Amino acid sequence: MKFRKANQADEDGIRSCAEDAYEQYVSAIGKKPAPMVADFGRQIAEEYVHIALDENDEIAGFIVYFQRGNHMFLENVAVKSAAAGRGTGKALIALCEGEAGRLGLASIQLYTNEKMTENLSIYPHLGYQETGQREESGFKRVYFMKQLI
Repeated sequence: MKFRKANQADEDGIRSCAEDAYEQYVSAIGKKPAPMVADFGRQIAEEYVHIALDENDEIAGFIVYFQRGNHMFLENVAVKSAAAGRGTGKALIALCEGEAGRLGLASIQLYTNEKMTENLSIYPHLGYQETGQREESGFKRVYFMKQLI
């Protein structure tokens, strides 16, 4: 698996990956999850998006993160269903954590939808602690944080 910053030529592949990864949640949430309708063009231009490439140099997954004050905000991590279970998501999160550590940031913060029940167990397994729940933009979100320093 190879990782690199995304460029504008990757936008369609990233959007396709998001559609594939999040489609399973549309019926449970009642609408497309926020990551399916994100402004990937802007996020790529701001250099917030990194991609994981498989052995055929195809996008297997991506992550969106950026510094917000003294913490890194992990906005989105998605893996194509065909690449699920191979450690791609975990490796992408490790990429974010490594960058946050390099920058000397205090923590990583993120949220997930309460209907994405797999995430509610994955993040604590990776050392993240739940910090709250609230409804925003019509989504019921669960917030997590991982203290780094």
